[in-house]
Amino acid sequence: MPSFDIVSEIDEVEIRNAVEQTNKEVGNRYDFKGSDARVEQNDKVLTAFADSEFQLDQVKDVLVTKLAKRGVDIRALDEGKVEKVSGNKVKQALTIKTGVDSDLAKRIVRAIKDSKLKVQAAIQGDAVRVSGAKRDTLQEAIALIRKAVDDFPLQYQNFRD
Repeated sequence: MPSFDIVSEIDEVEIRNAVEQTNKEVGNRYDFKGSDARVEQNDKVLTAFADSEFQLDQVKDVLVTKLAKRGVDIRALDEGKVEKVSGNKVKQALTIKTGVDSDLAKRIVRAIKDSKLKVQAAIQGDAVRVSGAKRDTLQEAIALIRKAVDDFPLQYQNFRD
């Protein structure tokens, strides 16, 4: 029986490279000379530091640009609140969302069931497995999910006949 998995994965190597490129560009830019602007990566959390909120926005813009150039979907970034560190210095945590959480998985399963397509969807940990009798109905299910979920980066893997 043909099937495929709906997952959400981010390439961590590309994220590390984008963070390094961001720090290099921020270190070389004239408007950041003498400032403590940088981005640090700790597992799935990126922390942006700057001397002011304006500079923090500039650092985030550079980071988003570098991530987009490297093919990382920026919808996977979840911005935390801006925190004051000391004096005028600020920081902000950017969390990288990976895996299909339970609410999104339930929304995907509900959309597939409501569409009346002849496929079955099952939640399996961080993924949703969709199986059906025909390859064409599975492709229709992929098109349906692409339209229904546009606020979260999803990939469709393990397409098997």
